Amino acid sequence: MNLGLKNNEIRLVEYSPKWKDEFETTKNLILNYTHIPENRIEHIGSTSIIGMSAKPIVDIVIGIGDLDNVEKDLFQGLEKAGFLRLKVDRPNEIVLAKFLDDSYKVKTHFIHLVEYKGDLWHDLIFFRDYLNSNREAREEYLDVKNKYLSNASKDIIEYTNYKEEFVKEIYKKRKDF
Repeated sequence: MNLGLKNNEIRLVEYSPKWKDEFETTKNLILNYTHIPENRIEHIGSTSIIGMSAKPIVDIVIGIGDLDNVEKDLFQGLEKAGFLRLKVDRPNEIVLAKFLDDSYKVKTHFIHLVEYKGDLWHDLIFFRDYLNSNREAREEYLDVKNKYLSNASKDIIEYTNYKEEFVKEIYKKRKDF
């Protein structure tokens, strides 16, 4: 299993059941170095969707109590597990990454720190669960990704923005339940 993308690289690879194993290994590493309860660490993103082609990066969401007052020892523990905080400005989220090696050029994992059981936590989990239970939605999402890759430049921010409408439509379904 080859994980990792360089900065601003966009590439989709075929689904691998090893992504789940990698998540479990990483989750156990996080549990060993932090005091985060196990139920607050979830596999998200396309690598968590069975059968979905994805960027070869494992996304993990971790639910915490207060994003404005994250304890220093949490960041220290995550660093011991191999994760570094990124200078990424996202509302209601702190992003960390794990890199392939000390060159810090290839990211293999992302952690998204969010408020536990807040809207973003619920949206990310719902998106994963909805796509895992709905083949038509999975196919539509893959189609959105492939259309971008075949018709546009290869900019990661542009790619994320291109998928955003589809993602938000899925989030709305959670609010309709």
